[in-house]
Amino acid sequence: MRSAPFLAVLAATLAAFGGYALLLPVLPLWAAAGGSGPGLAGSVTGVFMAATVVSQLGVPALLRAVGHRAALALGALALGLPAALLPLSPSLALTMPVAVVRGIGFGVLTVTGASLVSDLVPARIRGRATGVYGIAIGLPQLVLLTGGVWAWSRLGPTTVLLVGAVLPLLALPAMLLLPRRVVPAGLDPAPDATNGPFVTGEGDERPGGADPAGLRARSAAGPWLVMLVCAASAGGVITVLPLTGASASAAVALFALTIAQLAGRAASGELGDRFGLAGRVTGPALAITAVGAGTAAAGLGTGTSWVVVLGAGLIGLGFGAVQNDTLVTLFDRAGPGRSGTASSVWNTAYDAGTGVGATALSAVLGAAGAPWSFAVAAAGCVLALGAAPWRRVHDDPASG
Repeated sequence: MRSAPFLAVLAATLAAFGGYALLLPVLPLWAAAGGSGPGLAGSVTGVFMAATVVSQLGVPALLRAVGHRAALALGALALGLPAALLPLSPSLALTMPVAVVRGIGFGVLTVTGASLVSDLVPARIRGRATGVYGIAIGLPQLVLLTGGVWAWSRLGPTTVLLVGAVLPLLALPAMLLLPRRVVPAGLDPAPDATNGPFVTGEGDERPGGADPAGLRARSAAGPWLVMLVCAASAGGVITVLPLTGASASAAVALFALTIAQLAGRAASGELGDRFGLAGRVTGPALAITAVGAGTAAAGLGTGTSWVVVLGAGLIGLGFGAVQNDTLVTLFDRAGPGRSGTASSVWNTAYDAGTGVGATALSAVLGAAGAPWSFAVAAAGCVLALGAAPWRRVHDDPASG
């Protein structure tokens, strides 16, 4: 985890996710400034995530075609450059197409980054490595989910939108430290006349290579469904909080959610690697998320700000642990050389859930009020408990 490529991935992640985190909670506000109601304003996030999910399905093939470094660069450019157009108008005619292009870039970034993390470290420390990667994802959100809402009211939309455009572009220099392709841990490198000494194990036809389709649907279904539902709950909360009208308490609640999410990811990785609990953290973490959403609903219903903040913190803690545990479970079940496929499966669940949650909970907010939107999030997490991946698969990556 101290190698230059791994540190480069972390640096690029900090910058790219900075642009994502800064604009995520404020773009619905920008759409609302153009006259869109809560449902349509929240759907900007839904469209962004829909484009993300569709693009993620093709990233394993992109990695085989151009390599990790070029894929990361393309993703950063697509996430950053279109955002520079947003200050021109809050109209949905502009914000929706920009959301589509940015979503495609974000999809490429998320799958490629997680795949690199798995390929650059041995399996015995994969939980900790994904935890550290999760912190690199979470730190920009810790500062900018809250800071974006604050800056929006203090500095104005134009400044915030342009900074959100620039941040992903700052990831490009770090990518120069990456090889074009990376050999997954556990596979022997084979020099290649075209690609140089670094070749990917994904789709490799030589002995020891792996078929990227090797992660079977039965094996992936449980972790995927849990990640989908939990991401819908947390992503919906992130979108709904700024739309409740209490900007100060929303900013504090988003800060609590994000810092607790970092703690949840780190703790899950440590428990998984040190005590062999990978795959067993998800169930309790889902329960914590559900309790947090219920607590936040109660706080919104009574107008008690500190209860909302407490609930948001519990949501973040549970969500962070679910993220790490389900990702490691999918890497284990996929096996060496299939990290891109496992990452694609996990990221589609994460981002589809975020988009569905943002759209659905915004609609509930408009129809029934904020407490009910949080109550729906809690109910979803309770229902997902039946799909929690309770065990870690070592012997047969394709087994369920």
